[in-house]
Amino acid sequence: MQAAKPNTLERFFGGLSQHVFHTQLGVVDPQIVDYVSHLLVRFVRLDGITRIRQPDGAPVTEVVTMVAEAERRVGEAKRDVHRHIGDFTLFWSGVYPEALREMRNPSSSDCFVSYCAQGKRAYEIASTIETEKDDPPASLLQRLADQFEMCAYGLREIRREWERRDDAGSSDVPLLL
Repeated sequence: MQAAKPNTLERFFGGLSQHVFHTQLGVVDPQIVDYVSHLLVRFVRLDGITRIRQPDGAPVTEVVTMVAEAERRVGEAKRDVHRHIGDFTLFWSGVYPEALREMRNPSSSDCFVSYCAQGKRAYEIASTIETEKDDPPASLLQRLADQFEMCAYGLREIRREWERRDDAGSSDVPLLL
């Protein structure tokens, strides 16, 4: 069976991720680079960011509520929610750190949450939950926990690069972020 050909957005984020991680950061870990690239593709769509749902179907957009939801689940579902918490906190910490101030405003249940600490913790927990399909591998989730700050920095650099390309008019990919 032939692998699906990557779409334009996947190629764009893949290329930016490789450039930033390999060239600027000196990180040559294909699994992390691919993971970050796929994270960007998944989170372009709002349903990627809000895919965790409460029992009543309402989307969960606060980390505190996601953690509570993870604790209600078991096995693969629990791992999936913890992984999403890691992804969610990594995305916002890296791509849009300026949005964290609003997300952690006094009226939010996330007002005292450290997105970095919670993201690292979530990836760590997800890496310890054994499941049948181990996708992504537990070792990758552990590396994401260990290198959370570096990945967030890499995401900030990816954003700077796409903004630089947009300013220069060299990007033919419309960004929906």
